[in-house]
Amino acid sequence: MLNSELEIWGGIECTINRIGNQYVDQLEYAGHYTRDSDLDQIADLGIKTIRYPVLWEKHQPIKEGKIDWSFAESRLAGLQKYQIEPIVGLVHHGSGPDYVNFFDGSFEHGLADYARQVALKFPWVSYYTPVNEPLTTARFCGLYGYWYPHGRDDFNFVKVLVSECKATVMAMQAIRQVNPAAQLVFTEDLGKTYSTAMLRYQADFENQRRWISFDLVAGKVNAQHPLWEYLLWAGAREEDLYFFLTSPCPPDIIGLNYYITSERYLDEALEIYPAHTHGGNGRHNYADVEAVRVQLDEPSGPYTLIREVWERYQSPLAVTEVHLHCTREEQVRWFFGMWKTACQLKQDGVAIQAITAWALLGSFGWNNLLTDPPGDYEPGVFKLMENELKPTALARLIPQLICQEGCQHPILEGEGWWQSEKRFLYQRSDQPGLRTLQKKVRTRPLLILGKTGTLGEAFVRVCTIRGIYFKALGRAELDITNREALKKVLKQLDPWAVVNATGYVLVEQAETDADNCIECNAKGPGYLAEWCEKLGIKLLSFSSDLVFDGSKKAPYVESDPVAPLNTFGKSKVLGEQSILQHNPASLVVRTSTLFGPWDSSNFIVQVLNHLQSGEEIKVPKEVYLSPTYLPDLVNTSLDLLLDEEEGIWHLCNSGQTSWLALAEQVAERKGEGTSLIKAVPLGEMPFSAPRPDYTVLQSEKGIVLPSLDYALSRFFSEYSAVPYQQ
Repeated sequence: MLNSELEIWGGIECTINRIGNQYVDQLEYAGHYTRDSDLDQIADLGIKTIRYPVLWEKHQPIKEGKIDWSFAESRLAGLQKYQIEPIVGLVHHGSGPDYVNFFDGSFEHGLADYARQVALKFPWVSYYTPVNEPLTTARFCGLYGYWYPHGRDDFNFVKVLVSECKATVMAMQAIRQVNPAAQLVFTEDLGKTYSTAMLRYQADFENQRRWISFDLVAGKVNAQHPLWEYLLWAGAREEDLYFFLTSPCPPDIIGLNYYITSERYLDEALEIYPAHTHGGNGRHNYADVEAVRVQLDEPSGPYTLIREVWERYQSPLAVTEVHLHCTREEQVRWFFGMWKTACQLKQDGVAIQAITAWALLGSFGWNNLLTDPPGDYEPGVFKLMENELKPTALARLIPQLICQEGCQHPILEGEGWWQSEKRFLYQRSDQPGLRTLQKKVRTRPLLILGKTGTLGEAFVRVCTIRGIYFKALGRAELDITNREALKKVLKQLDPWAVVNATGYVLVEQAETDADNCIECNAKGPGYLAEWCEKLGIKLLSFSSDLVFDGSKKAPYVESDPVAPLNTFGKSKVLGEQSILQHNPASLVVRTSTLFGPWDSSNFIVQVLNHLQSGEEIKVPKEVYLSPTYLPDLVNTSLDLLLDEEEGIWHLCNSGQTSWLALAEQVAERKGEGTSLIKAVPLGEMPFSAPRPDYTVLQSEKGIVLPSLDYALSRFFSEYSAVPYQQ
């Protein structure tokens, strides 16, 4: 039995939705069907309840076909072994197999029959979600046209809504014939709409509609209900509405799925908002935007909305999806914030039972609302790497909350973007200006060393954007080759982690300045690793593709033996070895030639400057590498640091190129010819240091940065406003 204390549940993003005649299966993309170890890792979190799919479209794709229970049997048995209570989902944003539809009763009767078979097969299962988010699915299937049957009007919306709610009731009736004690966990998006005064009527309608799926299954929609006439006008049959009145099935637990986009704001001032937000209702045109992006003068947010549900229904509640697609520290802040909100609600007398770590395995394609599969992958509590699950920072937070341990990670003290003034994208002229409030930070910083270099400056910029509290020092303030000074600063600042962005970077000059190069790239990082290990500080440091000699002629992975050709490369090898010898838990990132929109010295900018001035530029031909976009490198490195990864990692944008091809692509993107780009053999370049002709990097650990082509597009988008620099 689910206990009475505030719990943390788990959930697997398991949508099987239909687009035209194509079925899109999240768990197939995630590899869950063939990876037996997932439940072991989920159990290690300490959760004792999980939303788990036994989906109709997966198990009974053929009408009256024999159901293959092997997958469900295996996984539900695994949950029993770990004493994890499943809340079994039967349809998740789906429309059922292709032999049913929402318009002739086949969906309802078909799901009821399938639900009965599930209950017979697994009579010990006590909790069910027959249909996940009926209202949301009805909007996406019947009102917005995203999913099958791709309706775009009130008729299709209401038909889908009534069918899914009726199917929920009939499925629970069938299940309870087998297991009378079975309980309904009815999930829905926790939304609310706000508006200008002129559009209050539309917001009022939306806010009545947000309750409609709850009201239908609970038997609360009668002739006096505010939406009774609307439902009939839109195409609902009276006998279907009376079905709910005569067969009420109130939820045993109301599951609320809250996202940053759940609350909306409507505004007729279209000129303030981008075109993709514009719409209307036939009476007025208006923009529909996330409420978090505007200043509201009324209470909002999860505490307010959850309390409204409690006051309306007085039924046990759970937040059944907690997930945010963003940077790692923001994911942690989002989950921790919801946990604190739920604790406060419970303290204030609301019968809230749990919050749910959603998308345990991550999810695919929600960036395009599952309309163009597979779409982008979003890590969740775990991240997929080479078809294996690796824990993220969330996987370290959840057991602490379950065990009621203190959550002390310094990033939790920072503001999430949804709490800061940077969230406001839109403001009407009649609204008061924003007041900038300086929040005092009383926490351990992230220490960035090498703040004046290209990499250090990038970390400063990205940490500022991401709201990660940091201290940054240059060599004038701290020389890491001074062992005692290093110890003193680390003890004084007490950082939770150090980013070592220092280093000797002059590859040619290193040949005649070897002692200094090795001092900076090997001895100093070794001292840093030693003190970080002794003081319990995480360390992130950087190495280079020049640790390889190029003889492989295939992408280098982390386990390939190093064989540097020049002094710089040798210093980086010595640095890696010294760091990991003194502190094996350190994270060492190897990367390649960097380019970013914030510096004026990278190769791409050099090409642009030569093109602008009409000067010839010589580039080596048949030399292959993995150029890396600085913002991608910094953001991913920070995520790995927060996930407490360790050892050597290769981080480069996916795809390889040559210096020549890269220069030519730069010219083409700027609409310039390539006549000024002169390819010469590597041996004829003015290099005093030996150079390998192949240093393409690839990770065997599974982290893949965005493609080089996409990185270049973003570079030119961000750099275009900056004049060519000499």
